[in-house]
Amino acid sequence: MVSAGGTDRRRGDDVSQDDFYRGDAPWSDAQHGTGATSPSPSGPPPGYGPPPGYGPPPGYAAPGWAPPGYGPPSGYGSPSGYGPPSFGAGRRPTNGLAIAAVISIFLFPPLALVLGVLARNQIRRTGEEGAGLALAAIVIGGVAVAMIVAFVLFWTIALVSISNGTLGG
Repeated sequence: MVSAGGTDRRRGDDVSQDDFYRGDAPWSDAQHGTGATSPSPSGPPPGYGPPPGYGPPPGYAAPGWAPPGYGPPSGYGSPSGYGPPSFGAGRRPTNGLAIAAVISIFLFPPLALVLGVLARNQIRRTGEEGAGLALAAIVIGGVAVAMIVAFVLFWTIALVSISNGTLGG
């Protein structure tokens, strides 16, 4: 066992600190034949740096650092002094009659047909949105009205035939 002063207590001889093996130098050019040591023992060999185009992961970059080749494409973004565009800016409102026509399809189809026609005329005059809604109300309302008329005619003819005794007999 070696004491703090460098004496081996078991054998009694004095051991110098230079006699201990402490491992190889972290980086030396002796491995490459020059015999000189590198000025930065913990870093990569001189002449080498990080691979081009790579940087630290997002959120770990130094302030003001941006990887090369990145950024917003030219021609995009807000001009200086202006904020981001608001949602719905420059959008025309949807015609209220067209919305009412679509809702009335489920409540009273003949009303949907009438409201759809009125909405289409109003949209042509004002330039509002909702022409597709009005057209859908006209088509679905028209089909529903045709089915209602066919249903009423069928049952009217069937009941009149039964009451006159002309059906089945």
